[in-house]
Amino acid sequence: MTSVIVVFPKIEDAKNIKNVLTRSGFHVVLACTTGAQALHQIDNLDEGVVVCGYKMADMIYTELRDYMPAQFEMLLVASQNLWSECSNNNLVCLAMPIKVHELVNTLEMMVQTLERKKRKAKQKGKTRSPEEKALIKEAKRLLMERNNMTEEEAHRYIQKCSMDSGTNMVETAQMILSMMNA
Repeated sequence: MTSVIVVFPKIEDAKNIKNVLTRSGFHVVLACTTGAQALHQIDNLDEGVVVCGYKMADMIYTELRDYMPAQFEMLLVASQNLWSECSNNNLVCLAMPIKVHELVNTLEMMVQTLERKKRKAKQKGKTRSPEEKALIKEAKRLLMERNNMTEEEAHRYIQKCSMDSGTNMVETAQMILSMMNA
């Protein structure tokens, strides 16, 4: 579940927004008044959305955005006359005064986008380099040659060893090669 951090200069505003978002089903991990508090919490998270005002107690939104990792998005709540500054900073803006349905809908869209990116990255991470494929192929060849296995049996053996040991198939293939070539 994507985490949300709320940062506004007045703690009452931050807590009110946190309550609205929590009632709407979002996982709000912190409501605070400073960018430093938000950054401290960000260090403990993998991804998320920061909902903030233009100016916090210790910094403005651009400084916070610069310190945030790429897997975090920012929803800036500010008056429309400040939006021209925001266009190049890779963030989403919402007009003051906040309308609850706009806040919830915008945040829902941002969370869905983050989760879609996460799924894409996970799928992309499953592709192996030619060197990794060659290692697995060589381990299968060795198993087939020395243990009279079919290619499918050798593949399943590497898969099972990988799952049992908690390593990926490439590492398991490397272990098989080093053990059988020793």
